[in-house]
Amino acid sequence: MADPKKEDEAAEGYSMEEIHRRLQESEAANLTSEPGPPGAWERVKLARHPNRPYTQDYIDAIFTDFVEIHGDRRFGDDPAIVAGFARFNDRPCVVIGHQKGRTTKQRQERNFGMPKPEGYRKALRVMKFAEKFGCPVFTFIDTPGAYPGIDAEERGQAEAIAFNLREMAKLRVPVIVTVTGEGGSGGALAIGLGDQVLMLENSIYSVISPEGCASILWRDAAYAEQAARALRLTARDLLQFGLIDYIIPEPKGGAHADHQAATEFLRKGLFEALSSVSSISEEERLLRRYEKFRKMGEFEDRAPHSRKQAH
Repeated sequence: MADPKKEDEAAEGYSMEEIHRRLQESEAANLTSEPGPPGAWERVKLARHPNRPYTQDYIDAIFTDFVEIHGDRRFGDDPAIVAGFARFNDRPCVVIGHQKGRTTKQRQERNFGMPKPEGYRKALRVMKFAEKFGCPVFTFIDTPGAYPGIDAEERGQAEAIAFNLREMAKLRVPVIVTVTGEGGSGGALAIGLGDQVLMLENSIYSVISPEGCASILWRDAAYAEQAARALRLTARDLLQFGLIDYIIPEPKGGAHADHQAATEFLRKGLFEALSSVSSISEEERLLRRYEKFRKMGEFEDRAPHSRKQAH
């Protein structure tokens, strides 16, 4: 990792161009450069990079006329979920996504991007607005997972996630899902059921974090790197399994190294995804969406080997 002390010294005696060059050469900013592609653990670190673009960054750069909607009309608002109306290429739409926050204060306010039930219910409320007015839905996933606190459980965290899955499967408007950073378990899937599921090149999507998996299998979070490889959580792995539809490329060094380039890659991917699902009928789109998720997790039921009878 880059030495913070040396970076501070560089900030005092070098130009911004020199500082940027040095940062690109550091481990955190150069994981996708030669000599080879990054492994699963490197992708995890890139997906969690603090300078990676968040939902609000993409909203500001890709969409216009964004108007945020607050509250779930039951309990309150959840800043971990950003949701509202906007325009995409001058077409009215709805945008929903996790928001982590940049500074310590923002991260605390946003609960580090971990939604509570009111966040998922707010998201569904806005999706229903989209259905009423015939607007496509864009969702952006970037969360370690749903908030596991007692207050969230008391307000029905599991029910809120399950209800969203059922209702998203029935939405009669196009739904485009993009994993932009971390895709953590049900906390991600609660806004992740759509017609097209995209993943940025260095994002991850998994039922559990590598640290959580390592703590269960090895009783030690230090084995997170091995767990990351075993979980097959990268975009390439998930595309091979048929769990996602398209990988959005990132600029050299990762999305955090060049926000503008990352935004343009994503804009193109969103346009192509929306065009592909808008050209089919509503009934066909709903059927494909349903079948897409129903076939996930297929398994073989093999009969146990018969024991040889003793003679």
